Amino acid sequence: MTLTRTDPHGWKRNSLELDHSWIHPLTEQEITDLESSLQHVLKLEKKEFELSAADFPLTPVTKRLLTQTIEATQTGFGLCVLRGFPVSRWTKEQMRTLFWCIGLNIGVPRPQGKQSQFVSDVRNTGGTYRGGTGRGYNTNSKLDFHADGSDVVGLMCLQTAKSGGESLISSSLSAYEELERRRPDLAKVLTEPFYFSRQGEHATEEPPYYQASIIGFKDGRFACRHIRNHITGAQITFEEVPRLSILQKEALDLFDALLASEEICYHMDLQQGDFQFLNNHVVLHARTEYEDYPEPERHRHLLRLWLSLPQGQALPDQWKKAYKDTSTRALRGGFRGVGITPEIRAFEERLCAEHQIACRVYQDRDQLSS
Repeated sequence: MTLTRTDPHGWKRNSLELDHSWIHPLTEQEITDLESSLQHVLKLEKKEFELSAADFPLTPVTKRLLTQTIEATQTGFGLCVLRGFPVSRWTKEQMRTLFWCIGLNIGVPRPQGKQSQFVSDVRNTGGTYRGGTGRGYNTNSKLDFHADGSDVVGLMCLQTAKSGGESLISSSLSAYEELERRRPDLAKVLTEPFYFSRQGEHATEEPPYYQASIIGFKDGRFACRHIRNHITGAQITFEEVPRLSILQKEALDLFDALLASEEICYHMDLQQGDFQFLNNHVVLHARTEYEDYPEPERHRHLLRLWLSLPQGQALPDQWKKAYKDTSTRALRGGFRGVGITPEIRAFEERLCAEHQIACRVYQDRDQLSS
């Protein structure tokens, strides 16, 4: 494959260990300016979908911070961690507002589940990971390497676990290049369609499963969308879905092994006050199992945002059913769910206009209702 000069590149574990440029300790001025903007937006007393980027005014310092943060996800390693925000000074709801407003300045948030929530609480609420409707964010389970359904996934750490809960990240590009080197026949299998379950979180007009490749290329750029739990969900839930072939299973197993290998996989402890931003198309993430403190207020708690970016790369044509739109400068991604309201649609259209991107994700729904 041929990568352009500005494309994110593959990396190995030792690259991140030796080069910490992807970690940005927040300066006192950056913290002061972010807190000042938060105080401003809180005084407005607007609801989540009433807010715009302009309601969270950026100073030259914070504008440069967010620009450099998102640029880091679209070049180099494809990730960025902002470290050291003093979350203990603020309530969890205030931190949710801060994270939401940062997201509004970066891109357009996407819905993440059955209830069409746009900010997810990543904490153990007794969910089940494995299964036809399993999602990992509401469990304390060990998670497989996977991509989320957006250009960028953002996590903000409010509270760490008593033990475990280590954040694992891996370069899907490096793992795929190694797969090509070892078994080009299996690498080709990953560029062919697989069946993915929507894990019961689809809108009423959407089918409960869809086809997409795991690896794809568009305009010469690599992209990976690997969610094995959803592939497994399709296998165990839908009898009409063809069973995985021996080659497909072998390709999935070897790809998973390479992603988790000591050579590629990087282990990281997210600290309280960390913001982690990952480019889903080139970096996959996972998590180790964890144990919470007995006190409920000390349970591990992260906030999660999925963002569609104005500068997001064009995506493989085979991903249209998953993302609704694969063009660059277009709103795409998310799990639509059943809770999309006229207010949410108006919010999305307004944010798309602010970021100057097309909004076509509801075309199928509108055609069905017309």
